[in-house]
Amino acid sequence: MLTDLPNVLTLSRIVAIPIVVGFAAWGTPQTDALACLLFILAGITDYFDGKLARSRHQLSDFGRMFDSIADKLLVGACLMVLAGFLRLPYLSLWPAIIILCREILVSGMREYLAERRASLPVTRLAKWKTGFQMTAIGFLLAGDGTGTLLGIPWLPVALIGAILLWIAGVLTMITGWDYLTKGLQHVDL
Repeated sequence: MLTDLPNVLTLSRIVAIPIVVGFAAWGTPQTDALACLLFILAGITDYFDGKLARSRHQLSDFGRMFDSIADKLLVGACLMVLAGFLRLPYLSLWPAIIILCREILVSGMREYLAERRASLPVTRLAKWKTGFQMTAIGFLLAGDGTGTLLGIPWLPVALIGAILLWIAGVLTMITGWDYLTKGLQHVDL
């Protein structure tokens, strides 16, 4: 089971976390570009692990559980390293906090609802939120130094990342509220 390609891809995201964080913490244009590139590759594995698991009929409890955990660990670690090294410009620390709080809320609700044999299926808007969030984190990891490194110093990479993170933050509040109201329907008050 652990050697099935979808599970290997999921585990590769977890293994990539300290490397991405290390590159981002190093903070040179070259290591920022490497952090961004590795983050993008990790995001691609997120797409393919589920697709391969379904097409190869290799769905497993391990994959279902760790796919979500790997995503949350990757996003959480990247947002924390960006915050810790003051790389969340334009007040984008606020949407980062909102994103992390929503992830904890939804994870807790899903765990509770699993015991009650209920679920919170992923919505289309939540997928959009994830797309904006992952793109934003990629831009923020790259930073303006990567733009200079690539010969496009005029491109405001950090600003683009901050704007995308704000959009993700707004979508996070909307989807979080949606999940909360759906989850509370299964709670005896």
